[in-house]
Amino acid sequence: MSRYTGPVRAVIFDWAGTVVDFGSRAPARAFVELFRRNRLALTESEARGPMGLHKRSHIAELLRLTSVVEQWVARNGTEPDDADIERLYAEFIPLQSSILAEHADVIPGCLRTVELLRTEGILIGSTTGYARTMMDVLEPVAAASGFFPDTVVTADEVPQGRPAPWMALVAAMRLGVYPAEACVKVGDTVADIHEGLNAGMWSVGVTETGNEAGLAEVELRALSQTERASVRVQAGERLGQAGAHFVIDGVGDLMPVVHEIQGLLSRGERP
Repeated sequence: MSRYTGPVRAVIFDWAGTVVDFGSRAPARAFVELFRRNRLALTESEARGPMGLHKRSHIAELLRLTSVVEQWVARNGTEPDDADIERLYAEFIPLQSSILAEHADVIPGCLRTVELLRTEGILIGSTTGYARTMMDVLEPVAAASGFFPDTVVTADEVPQGRPAPWMALVAAMRLGVYPAEACVKVGDTVADIHEGLNAGMWSVGVTETGNEAGLAEVELRALSQTERASVRVQAGERLGQAGAHFVIDGVGDLMPVVHEIQGLLSRGERP
């Protein structure tokens, strides 16, 4: 096959921390509360560690933390097993769904970026670690604010969630876009970056608005310039080490990156 030298044809966004929910607060809050209800201490930092995965897989990863295993064994006499993961996930679904609307504000710059992408004929896809039942709550709220992608793929609609490529590839398939290098995957977690890379797409990491910073907009704005720069650098390093081709503060900064990728593609370069 000859190298693809055409334009970017699709951008595939993550949801929480990327296009809605500044700081990815909803899932972090839900995981901490889930564990509290089960008499397990979990810090927000620990809750954020596996962010981006299918939420069932996220729970499984949290149950592997040494501190959690120790608490679990002390209370139950045995280590958690698959049945425990299923029970906690079943409890998590309505808990997460109940607070999604509280964290559905569209992140500043998102709507303008989507408008510019559409003006250039670029399709808008999206993937998420949320399940379909959760997105049935979140999507209408986001749509009322102006964000409605051309397709939404949830973690329970594919054989395996992130870091596997299936959600991104299904999104591209639904959009009718190929080859993979004509797509840009944008997200705020390491799992997002790996999803894009494993799908053969350009992978862009988001720092200030997402999970790696973990701050609400008002909290971020309250930082000094030095503190904010430190947050940005640390988040960028983590996403960069995961393999992100580009790192930006937020989706409002995406268009120059898309244009740079256009230039790379025109020279026959691939992700």
